[in-house]
Amino acid sequence: MPTDLISGNCCSPVLEEPLSAAGAGELADGFKVLADPIRLRLLSLIATAPDGEVCACELAEPVGRSQPTVSHHLSVLVDAGMLVREQRGRWAWFRAVPERIGVLRAALEFADP
Repeated sequence: MPTDLISGNCCSPVLEEPLSAAGAGELADGFKVLADPIRLRLLSLIATAPDGEVCACELAEPVGRSQPTVSHHLSVLVDAGMLVREQRGRWAWFRAVPERIGVLRAALEFADP
């Protein structure tokens, strides 16, 4: 994932000015990650967790998928910079990266008339 997108320096809102080819590509990559319903659900579960983090062991049941499938989707979210992973003993714990998610949300904000 490009560092500009992760740091929030990618793009203006899409309705404010035309995107460059590079900016559109960077945003599209982020939206592709979130286009999968399981990944979107996992991100939501983690981002809204009361403690701000969730053990991977707690995520298979809510999404109705096997642990290997959940691990794959979590890895995609980590690679995209939307989650951070911390290994604690046998299990991995995940936290959302609000800045990264905010870049995608900000790209879709409407400009004031």
